[in-house]
Amino acid sequence: MPSPPPEPLAPYSPEGEANGLRKIIHVDMDAFFASVEQRDNPALRGKPVAVGGSAGRGVVAAASYEARKFGVRSAMPSVTAKRKCPDLIFCSSRFDVYRSVSQQIREIFHHYTPLVEPLSLDEAYLDVTDDIRGIGSATRIAELIRTDILRETQLTASAGVSYNKFLAKLASDQNKPNGTCIIRPGQGAAFVQSLPIRRFHGVGPRGAEKMAKLGIETGADLATKDREFLRAHFGSFGDYLFRAARGIDLRPVRPHRIRKSLGGERTFREDIHEENALRETLDTIVELVWERIERAEARGKTVTLKLKYTDFQLITRARSLPRMVADKAEFSEIGHVLLNDLLPLPQPIRLMGLTLSNLEGADQAEEEDDSAQLSLL
Repeated sequence: MPSPPPEPLAPYSPEGEANGLRKIIHVDMDAFFASVEQRDNPALRGKPVAVGGSAGRGVVAAASYEARKFGVRSAMPSVTAKRKCPDLIFCSSRFDVYRSVSQQIREIFHHYTPLVEPLSLDEAYLDVTDDIRGIGSATRIAELIRTDILRETQLTASAGVSYNKFLAKLASDQNKPNGTCIIRPGQGAAFVQSLPIRRFHGVGPRGAEKMAKLGIETGADLATKDREFLRAHFGSFGDYLFRAARGIDLRPVRPHRIRKSLGGERTFREDIHEENALRETLDTIVELVWERIERAEARGKTVTLKLKYTDFQLITRARSLPRMVADKAEFSEIGHVLLNDLLPLPQPIRLMGLTLSNLEGADQAEEEDDSAQLSLL
């Protein structure tokens, strides 16, 4: 059982932001899509709501906090969500509305700093080291931003305030919904070490299982492992884990970073081989990846299918068009053609992924790697 966090919400002291460290805020809207639907339809307020398709192979794109109490989560098949919450109300995605609200929120961000790095429609990093409004502290700026968002959009946001991006993002999730968490200079390593390993970006269920076998269940356990040990067991990902366990992150906020690709992959708890199961899995990945593509208003020419066999052999197949992929149907069709060309598989697979690359018009975003892969767990 992880120990409690080291008083991240103790009274704030402006002196704690000194010493030349960056002042980073991560703002994350609370259940953004579902909250917009509840705002615009009063009959949905206080009820379990999911945004996404309710029929066939539909997938939950977002869930209200009322739905989350029943275990409903994004990326969950809609049939599973309905089984967990029989009273769940499904709403179709309205990306034009979400984008419009997102633009309102970004205008609020830019009132306080030009250094805004969106990750998606509903979250962003802000570097407020240069206090252009003379407000006095990053924490006060975060509170003003949350107040402005509520006034302008009638929606709540959570914020994390710290001295680097990694810690600010962790902090924004600490007191959700509608909360703020501060991790001051000197507190980062202790805060990270109090967390379960699943809170670390990039560590999925399979990764957590592997770590548990190595005696790593918390950030504190991870911090006892040296870089060589982590590289030996996790390859290049070990360098990230070594820094993360110590609360180290030197990445700047980059307002103009553009995604190189948008994709999603699924690691299976049990390896799969049967052709119908493979096709259904691909359909699920298509649904979620295309939703990300729509969020980012991206267009691309190249579709890449990735498979990892049970022996960890990784293969990829790609197809590029002379023009942009037209829509989700074409994206899906190309993915299925790539899969069909590989069938029957010589052995079962443990992972499948699909990516759109060679992008134009992608929204600015940051991920731990340039592939911007979404883990579908």
